[in-house]
Amino acid sequence: MAHEDDARQAVPNTPGVLSDGDGVTRRRPLRERHVEETVEVAVPVRTAYNQWTQFKTFPRFSAVVHGVEQIRPTVTAWTIGYGPLRHRFAVEIVEQDPDAYLAWRALAQNPSHQGEVEFRPTESGGTAITVRMLLEPQGAARILTRSSRAARLTARLVRGELMNFKQFIEGLGQEGGAWRGTIRNGRVQHDHPEPPRSRVAQWPVG
Repeated sequence: MAHEDDARQAVPNTPGVLSDGDGVTRRRPLRERHVEETVEVAVPVRTAYNQWTQFKTFPRFSAVVHGVEQIRPTVTAWTIGYGPLRHRFAVEIVEQDPDAYLAWRALAQNPSHQGEVEFRPTESGGTAITVRMLLEPQGAARILTRSSRAARLTARLVRGELMNFKQFIEGLGQEGGAWRGTIRNGRVQHDHPEPPRSRVAQWPVG
């Protein structure tokens, strides 16, 4: 598990925001990627976004996610795997815009992956969800990841997970919860001064 200082280190290729001279803030997309997959779901953008950001519900539809634990407001620990094999890793949300965009990175000295997901309205009133990922394994695994076969396998996995989410949210018809906050550079943005801290932890996911 990464320390607090590790979570705040800048990642050069991580999606973020740029401020132009006119004062308009624009997102900077993931420049390099190994995977990009899109699926259209028959629910409004707000519904799709709200449900996607309820990370603890991923095991209900995912074929590989077995558990999600909240560590801090912007950090979660994911347990994934097939059969008896399990792998646990921490992820930080570095950018988040309600109904539009979410970017993450794995928390490690050398992040093993990073990615982003975009939500766009379709003409039919549904949502186009696009996931992009950059895989950055270390050692011999780096060579395997660069092969076209490894990229195809990863893309197939991401596509399958998107289809699972599509069936899940269309079956529900509405989100099971929501957190409408904004995150910039790994920090939750507050429109108003923070109230006195409660003894009860409040996490931005359901």
